[in-house]
Amino acid sequence: AMAQADAAQPASIKGREDLRHLPLVTIDPSDARDHDDAVAAELHEDGGATIWVAIADVAHYVTPGSALDREARKRGNSTYFPDRVVPMLPDILSGDLCSLHEGVDRPMIAVRMRLDAQGNKVSHSFHRGMMRSAASLSYEQAQAAADGNPDDQTAPLLHNVIEPLWGAYALLKAARDRRQPLELDLPERKIVLTPDGRVKSVNFRDRFDAHKLIEEFMVLANVAAAEELERLRRPLLYRVHEEPTAEKLDALREVAEASGFTLAKGQVLQTRHLNRLLAQAEGSDFDELINMTALRSMQQAYYHPENYGHFGLALRSYAHFTSPIRRYSDLIVHRALILGHKWGNDGLSQWDIENLGETAQQISETERRSMAAERDTTDRYLAAYLADRVGAEFSGRISGVQKFGAFVRLDETGADGLLPIREIGREYFHYDPDRQVLMGSETELEIGVGQRVTV
Repeated sequence: AMAQADAAQPASIKGREDLRHLPLVTIDPSDARDHDDAVAAELHEDGGATIWVAIADVAHYVTPGSALDREARKRGNSTYFPDRVVPMLPDILSGDLCSLHEGVDRPMIAVRMRLDAQGNKVSHSFHRGMMRSAASLSYEQAQAAADGNPDDQTAPLLHNVIEPLWGAYALLKAARDRRQPLELDLPERKIVLTPDGRVKSVNFRDRFDAHKLIEEFMVLANVAAAEELERLRRPLLYRVHEEPTAEKLDALREVAEASGFTLAKGQVLQTRHLNRLLAQAEGSDFDELINMTALRSMQQAYYHPENYGHFGLALRSYAHFTSPIRRYSDLIVHRALILGHKWGNDGLSQWDIENLGETAQQISETERRSMAAERDTTDRYLAAYLADRVGAEFSGRISGVQKFGAFVRLDETGADGLLPIREIGREYFHYDPDRQVLMGSETELEIGVGQRVTV
């Protein structure tokens, strides 16, 4: 696989549409190594817009049945740790030849989507072409420019790139508000390391409109890819997210009622019902608890050749198309598009089609493995960070109650710790599982989920 990657040559424009005139830009985290998606937008006088989403053409380099392909399928996806990335593809591809770097010609598969004045997608078309990124921007840079504080790089892009992007995002946001996908608010932790691998700090990542803009553009492109392949009657891998089970919903309802909120009963559950619960909890002591419990009540998303819909996003057809550098599922979707549009002989192979179910299972498992590894790593780094702070005082919230003690989540780092029952007080504590509280037998002190504490 490494030898194949090293031998790879830049793609030529032969047989591709020349889209180098489009003002496509990449917007990524400031420390991003690979850029697999670029965006552009144009606003229309009727209040609608045209959006372009261009995605690195990984299928050109990773062909069915090759050593690179076998290794990518085995890995399933890239895995991200605070100190390193374990990539799905060798760095010469993921970090260079496939990556949509500023000012260089790169092969891509793009989708052009037309929106009406309400933000609904009215049409789309797919193109296999060549692009040249006008700029590699960070989320912070793009957001500052949109807020009226451009720097030297973004100032010349303000009028023809940034403003149309934010105008199109306003349309998509209106459509999203009507659709009501699940609005979980779970801050993401960012662990910053010193050069010798120690934890320097633990912060929560900022969430800007720039992040949400890219998310909405990608969701729409993923929908377009699923709809296009259904239209072409080509096999594909859907991203499936089924609705929560009755048991998990009952558990969520119990926590909600114990916290003084309501989750409507006896109707077909929709994401807007959950959003109503999350809105009730917003800003209260139970905010994080309700968000975490709602997350735990969800089924895990997975890949499947059959379409069972996406509950969390409130979408009927959804596929992963936008990250083929780091997800094998997206590469399969690209190949299906190549086959469907007869763009070349590097589309889905007969073997790909016959083994689609097995591939779906394999990459659903590698994704879960990566998530578990990422979570474990974060927990270990947090433990190491807190190891030399024994005896220090922290503020936090009770995040869970059991008969053996209370779990506390620390505000500063988001780390979870256990307060054993014997450390809480000298009296006997009764555990009430329905109300999620511990109650002191003598003082009647109540310790309940969501309470602020100093530990």
